[in-house]
Amino acid sequence: MRLRKWLLYITNNEDDPRHEKEFDVAFFLINTVALIVGSYLLIEKDMAEWIAFLVIEYTWAVDTMRHNRP
Repeated sequence: MRLRKWLLYITNNEDDPRHEKEFDVAFFLINTVALIVGSYLLIEKDMAEWIAFLVIEYTWAVDTMRHNRP
């Protein structure tokens, strides 16, 4: 039961979320930096076709964060 509660907490899926807004801001900033740096690295490596994948993952992560808020 403790594992289930912990998983619900870290995925922010509790009935009454305990995550702080600072967590959301940090999550957003880290994902934004990852998108920018990842895009730059893919362009440098001549693999720009993978940027679409990064954008999809970024959009999914931000959308998930937004929908997990009450």
